[in-house]
Amino acid sequence: MTAPKTSPDRPANRGRLWRHADFRRLWVGETVSQFGTTVSQLALPLVAILVLHASTWQVGVLAACETAAFIVVGLPAGAWVERMRLRWALIVNDLIRAVLLASVPVAQLLGVLTIEQLYVVAVATGVSTVFFDVAYQSYLPQLIDREQLVEGNAKLQASESVSQIAGPSIGGALIQALTAPYAVLVDALSFLWSAACVTRIKARPPRPERSPDPNLLREIREGLRFVLGNPILRAIAMCTSSANLFGAVISAAFYVLLARQLQLSPGVIGLLTSTAAVGGLIGALVAGRFADKVGQGPAIWIASTVAGPCAVVTPFVQRDWTVGLLALAQIAMWMGIVVYNINQVSFRQALCPPGLLGRMNATMRFLVWGTLPFGALLGGLLGSTIGVRATLLAGAIGQSLTFLPVLLSPLRRLRELPSHADLVKDEGPAAAGPLAPSKP
Repeated sequence: MTAPKTSPDRPANRGRLWRHADFRRLWVGETVSQFGTTVSQLALPLVAILVLHASTWQVGVLAACETAAFIVVGLPAGAWVERMRLRWALIVNDLIRAVLLASVPVAQLLGVLTIEQLYVVAVATGVSTVFFDVAYQSYLPQLIDREQLVEGNAKLQASESVSQIAGPSIGGALIQALTAPYAVLVDALSFLWSAACVTRIKARPPRPERSPDPNLLREIREGLRFVLGNPILRAIAMCTSSANLFGAVISAAFYVLLARQLQLSPGVIGLLTSTAAVGGLIGALVAGRFADKVGQGPAIWIASTVAGPCAVVTPFVQRDWTVGLLALAQIAMWMGIVVYNINQVSFRQALCPPGLLGRMNATMRFLVWGTLPFGALLGGLLGSTIGVRATLLAGAIGQSLTFLPVLLSPLRRLRELPSHADLVKDEGPAAAGPLAPSKP
């Protein structure tokens, strides 16, 4: 398999994705879904804190449940997704998540909502998210040319950031007006919208070729070997997984600090969360240009270096002007995170042979998202023992050091990162195989 050819429906020039009808449908659906998700990300912990009066430990367990699926099904999901029609994988998992989230307001209406139900919804939604995300990142290179991946990922990230700017503010207002359980319904409806948009995509990639001798364990090993055997991918995995670990420690205590200790209203919490997305939007708008100026490799490690230390502000926030300082720190942090993510995801998509995309994405997700439940549990445990602010400080110190793997990797000196097309051209057809090594 080779990268898709340029066609009238797949313009190759930067900026032309606006005219790509199928990309627009995917983009619009994901944007609306992300808007709903930002409402739910605020509403679910507030349901636990304000409605069910959950402890810090229970909030940490809820956060762990949301990401536990990346450990449980993260690796086999890649092999399974490669056997599916990716478009249908997206639609089905959108519908599953819509039904699961709609159960929260229904249970509240009937007076039977419990913290255990939130755990179940979080776990099951997480499983669907694993399959959706692996299929989504594998589907994008089938819709657009590989040289358009940075632009496509930047547009998707920009719309996600816009939704994160508006979503928490509107979500906070909805929570105050409707209460948190009913605000979750907005997320359920957004997944229905996303499914409808994906249904309208006209491109029909061919059915994946089935291996004459399918072997799940062998396929998982191939994905692991491709990622861990590449020094750049290995460094990216180490950086992102450690950042997610300490980020989850912070997240487990973050809303407890704002809602319980500082006693900020849901509307103010939503507004504060929205300011972080401003940095994400800026990062999405400048990611491509920044990489063009400094090189894709330096763009990855510089962005990571800038983002981490910004978390140090969080433990010292009081109910005064320092709330504004927290907003500025979050803007800077998320600007760095988004620049990092756009460039490293685009590099991964361009480097990987088409037949291995699902397993590569699943392996990376397993490695980098698999630390989230451990971080959430650790954050909940520390928050219940050493206190919320001490937990935030421990997470911030760890977050400040996560840039080291990419700084000490070959990324430090590579302006242009290798791609699968480069390997095929330089090393011949043998490099087109699923386990072709990357250049250092």
